[in-house]
Amino acid sequence: MDILVSPIATDATRGTLRFKNFAFPCVLGRSGIKTDKHEGDGATPVGRFALKRVLYRGDKLMPPATRLLIQPIARDDGWCDAPEDANYNRPVKLPYPASAENMWREDALYDLVVVLGHNDDPVIPYAGSAIFMHVAAPDLTPTAGCIALAREDLLSVLRALTGATFVDIRTVY
Repeated sequence: MDILVSPIATDATRGTLRFKNFAFPCVLGRSGIKTDKHEGDGATPVGRFALKRVLYRGDKLMPPATRLLIQPIARDDGWCDAPEDANYNRPVKLPYPASAENMWREDALYDLVVVLGHNDDPVIPYAGSAIFMHVAAPDLTPTAGCIALAREDLLSVLRALTGATFVDIRTVY
């Protein structure tokens, strides 16, 4: 059974995540959901994506209960978002010579991260990087293209996943 993510009619940056018997509010990219994702556009990409692994801050959380591969985030973990770099849309170690997002953040947004299989096989330059499911900001600020949920909601979803679960992001329900 897939996780279904779709926007709500009144706000393109807010949505609903449905999975099994769950229906959780979620936050989407600042540009809503788009079929033609480009690096830096702030859009959450349309598509059906594998759930690759779970990253978590071991200094803030115990390893979450899930059937997915789990990996703690290290202080020097980054994610390359430089479209012309050979490691574009791949994890890297910081400092990195090209642009890379810091996975060890001061806020709580990346305390728990599910890496989505967007633009990873093959990686296409400028087609978008670092598309995750992660913890939402307390004020529900739109993301840069990810799906964000309340921490407890994300933990509930992780507990119910199977290895065959995908996330299906749609422009309409």
